[in-house]
Amino acid sequence: MKEITYREIEGKSPGFYVTLAVSIILILLGLYAAYNMEHHGHVISGMNNQIVWGMPHIFAIFLILAASGVLNVASISSVFRKTFYHPLARLSALLAITLLIGGLAVLVLDLGRPDRIIVAMTSYNFKSIFAWNIFLYNGFILICFIYLWFMMERRMRRYYPTAGLIAFIWRLILTTGTGSIFGFLMAREAYNTAIMAPLFIALSLSLGLAVFLLLLMAFCHSLGERILHRPKTLLGVLVATVFYFVMVYHITHLYISGRQGVEYFILADGGIYTILFWGGYMFLGTILPLLLLYHERFTHSRASITGAALLTILGGFALLYVIIIGGQAYPLEIFPGMEVTSSSFFDGAKVHSYTPSHWEFMLGFSGIGISIVATMMAMKILPFLPTGLSDAEVDLDLVD
Repeated sequence: MKEITYREIEGKSPGFYVTLAVSIILILLGLYAAYNMEHHGHVISGMNNQIVWGMPHIFAIFLILAASGVLNVASISSVFRKTFYHPLARLSALLAITLLIGGLAVLVLDLGRPDRIIVAMTSYNFKSIFAWNIFLYNGFILICFIYLWFMMERRMRRYYPTAGLIAFIWRLILTTGTGSIFGFLMAREAYNTAIMAPLFIALSLSLGLAVFLLLLMAFCHSLGERILHRPKTLLGVLVATVFYFVMVYHITHLYISGRQGVEYFILADGGIYTILFWGGYMFLGTILPLLLLYHERFTHSRASITGAALLTILGGFALLYVIIIGGQAYPLEIFPGMEVTSSSFFDGAKVHSYTPSHWEFMLGFSGIGISIVATMMAMKILPFLPTGLSDAEVDLDLVD
């Protein structure tokens, strides 16, 4: 197999500086939002005693899932020995690190007082999935750094497949832990189901690949049809897989008599949550991407692939909003079958309202800004991009 050479990005184009400047502005706005939320309290956000996980958590979970899923490109190369993906493995591992750092930064800033991270890292309740996630997230970053080192250092190449296998298993556990945050939560009827773990794994794979495709097309202008065809096709499969798990999730809830109320709320009478589910996830995030990826009229267009990746991200974001915010908005039913008119626990109350504030959006977008800046700086300093990915430059041995 022909030796693969890699390059840094020049970082001298106007697009590079504009992207970097916008990302830095987003980070500064996020820091300003964190300062105000620390100074005035979370009362300035849209979150309240019923909706305790708001828009910053959507951004954070989105970035964490994308970080886990984007590593799938490297895993296909090292674990499943598909050498076709080997030139893209370095970029895949880098994005896994930077996206996770961006997601965790949002969660740290959302603590209100950043010093509380010390408490979270030194006091553990191992009955809580949150305590396990401290180890899972930090361990994932460490493993990805080692994985990258083995990729880039010739002397360590023999350990590369082993490191890839460990990273593959670790990220599955990490995403299972993230999904289990909701799957283990019995108080909310929309949560508390084992299918949350595989649903989040499938969602992470589709979001991660969509992000990877966007970055690949942005920085590799000579990208060949053969290189682009397989991840494009894989994205369609992953979008359909997420749809399958979402359908199983809702069909299961419809079958359980005690959960038909929350299902009716999400699917038919939930206002913004119903609109986001059918319009945001089902139409924009599932039907349109599959149409753009597989219809003969669009399938060979690079613009269609870009559009499909963007729509997959928007659809995934909408789905997370429906699951996380919608699940909290539905009132608690502490006494099933009984009518409760008032309670200090807000059971029997009307649907809880939530309107995200601009502070929450500033905090969330800062995580994306951190990921972009970290990725661009790393790509400018170290060689992460293959020098040639056109059809003429790709070795036939790489195409299995």
